[in-house]
Amino acid sequence: MICGIDEAGRGCLCGSMFVAGLVCDESKSLWLKEIGVKDSKKISKKKRFQLAELILEEKQIKSCIIKKTSHDIDQRGLSCCLKESIEEIIATLLPFTKRFYLDGNTIFGIPKNERYILEAIIKGDDKIIQISAASVLAKASKDNEMLELDEKYPEYDFRNNSGYGTLKHLQSIEIFGQTPFHRKSFMIKKSSF
Repeated sequence: MICGIDEAGRGCLCGSMFVAGLVCDESKSLWLKEIGVKDSKKISKKKRFQLAELILEEKQIKSCIIKKTSHDIDQRGLSCCLKESIEEIIATLLPFTKRFYLDGNTIFGIPKNERYILEAIIKGDDKIIQISAASVLAKASKDNEMLELDEKYPEYDFRNNSGYGTLKHLQSIEIFGQTPFHRKSFMIKKSSF
């Protein structure tokens, strides 16, 4: 069994970052492919929600989702929050596997450990189904949070931009300022819209 790890919301201007880990065996990885799991960026929001629900209901799949709020990110920094999340996922899922694969090109300075293997895989969400499934869980969690924030702050269009720096979102910040959920440590370049 292997664990795939991926995040959603890393580069957002608003809201939390979610990091998910998912462990399953070969038969469940085939099932994940059969139900249509792939890199979350290649799946509609509606389909991500459906897949996330199916994954979380499957008892033979173990998962862990870590939430780092905008306040956490502002206080400790993005890289530190990612490192903490990965370490927490490993600690939680270590009883089920010793092999952890992370989407990306870095393991954020996590030291080698004889109890497990941690490896970064570039484009891992396209190569390893457990990473793809983790990306679905992370992105569905992020989407859910932004839909809730959209109800409180509809003028920012969080429903459509998921907290990323779209033109409409940047214009809303210019007009209304930042919400309590915006990351104050992220610099937004001033420009004329």
